[in-house]
Amino acid sequence: MQNKIGINKLIYKGFTLIELLVTLSVASILLSVAAPSYRGFVQDSLLVAQSNSFSSAIALAKSEAIKRSGRATICPSTNSTSCTGGVVWSNGWIVFADTNSNGAADADEQILQVGAALSGGNMLSGSKSRITFTANGFSMGSNDTFSLCDSRGAAYSKKIILNNQGRLRFETGPGTCS
Repeated sequence: MQNKIGINKLIYKGFTLIELLVTLSVASILLSVAAPSYRGFVQDSLLVAQSNSFSSAIALAKSEAIKRSGRATICPSTNSTSCTGGVVWSNGWIVFADTNSNGAADADEQILQVGAALSGGNMLSGSKSRITFTANGFSMGSNDTFSLCDSRGAAYSKKIILNNQGRLRFETGPGTCS
């Protein structure tokens, strides 16, 4: 008789319906609090990755100009072979050795890097249609502030600021999002 009671107690161990409902309620509350934070984290990470990609392309253009003792240019591009002439950089860019110093990617000039279009519907824009570095690494006349924005708007934007000496600095918000 003692043995049967011990077996029955083991068989009926588990969660009651009320315990299960309380656990599910607590889990749903935690998820509703955590999900928006996670979305913001993902959006911030994408902005950082995209600003790093663009700034590394600028750094490549600067270092190639110094290395080649000539000009190197970065410009917006949609086809990976020529400059678009616009000031929207979201659709991609190219870095090329500008041997004839005309600011355009000619057929005989080497394309050094192709930047892909930004994902997530993010926008990257500035006021210049190209950045040209000279043999001393300066970007005279190419100083600009580039704004990288996502769906959250200007308050969360990243600004990439290039001065005439070819130096970059970064700021967070409020950029010009259009």
